[in-house]
Amino acid sequence: MNDTLKELKNSLWEQFGASIDMLINALDACQEQLYRSNKRFFYTSYHVAVFLDYYLTVPPDDFDPQLPFTITVKEDMPEGSLDDVLPDRHYTKAQLLGYIKTSREKCHKLVLGIKEHGNPRFIEDVEVGKMNYSLIEILLYNMRHVQHHVAQLNTLLRDHGVTPPKWVARTTNE
Repeated sequence: MNDTLKELKNSLWEQFGASIDMLINALDACQEQLYRSNKRFFYTSYHVAVFLDYYLTVPPDDFDPQLPFTITVKEDMPEGSLDDVLPDRHYTKAQLLGYIKTSREKCHKLVLGIKEHGNPRFIEDVEVGKMNYSLIEILLYNMRHVQHHVAQLNTLLRDHGVTPPKWVARTTNE
């Protein structure tokens, strides 16, 4: 493997891993009572966990979420929920953290397993729903999605008097 590809994969992992670490830190910072009572915090956490896993599944047809959900229509969604993915029940914070940590390992393996020749490659096309992205683009899209929702979770924490976790510059553990 050439040095450029190795450096690119390592940099991508360090940044994507940092985004996932920030998600884990936001959930860790949320007190149990707030997690159980604040629907917006729960639904946002669940949403980002499911889509983190989904966008890491290549091919996406193999997606099998660790914490199941029901697809529903917007009109039937409870207050505070997102999109059309509704968790089958209110999962515990420990279950959600476990799911995210499993997806973190999946991300690590996927990113560091990218090859110059063969599969998976950065330029490999991945069809996700109506989106047709290269693998590198879906990874960047996923990382941005995680970070977007981490910011929302940190705002909810701040709104409830909880000091949000600090910025993670790059992941520190494999």
